[in-house]
Amino acid sequence: MALSRLKRVCVYCGSQAGRSAAHRDVARAVGQALARRGIAVVYGGGQVGLMGVVAEAALAEGGRVIGIIPERLLEREVAHREVTELYVTRTMHERKARMMELSDAFVALPGGIGTLDELFEIWTWRQLGYHAKPVGLLNVAGYYDRLLSFLDHAVQEGFLTPDCRALLRAETSFEALLAGLAGQI
Repeated sequence: MALSRLKRVCVYCGSQAGRSAAHRDVARAVGQALARRGIAVVYGGGQVGLMGVVAEAALAEGGRVIGIIPERLLEREVAHREVTELYVTRTMHERKARMMELSDAFVALPGGIGTLDELFEIWTWRQLGYHAKPVGLLNVAGYYDRLLSFLDHAVQEGFLTPDCRALLRAETSFEALLAGLAGQI
């Protein structure tokens, strides 16, 4: 089965928890689902927001959680000290590169500019051929509807090719997203 090829999935998500309980519920379910399948979580290393929810849920299920955090955030005491492995980088650039190196696939949950930065950068790296790993977006409770609509508009306007757009898989179900990403490996 293709899922068996996924050993580590990078999860990008908010350092805030958001207003909707649906976001926290999905973050928890993602951490649990990955751990139950024996898939390690690679993430930003924080104990706060949705990041903390994903990490705690995976750890509670006996999963492996690999945090990667830049020194500046470590100094602000937002690091999750109970993860399986915690890597400290000098910069955000090093953090994102390390996350890419350690992961077999990438999933974005709801988040703010940091999540969008990570998602767009890893998608760009895929499009440019810096890696060939699948990239997905979990559209929880319609959170990314407007972004997805904009991306389709960018295709219509000729600023984004259909092939590049197709490199970002979007689903409303984590099970469907995970199966789709695994099928791309």
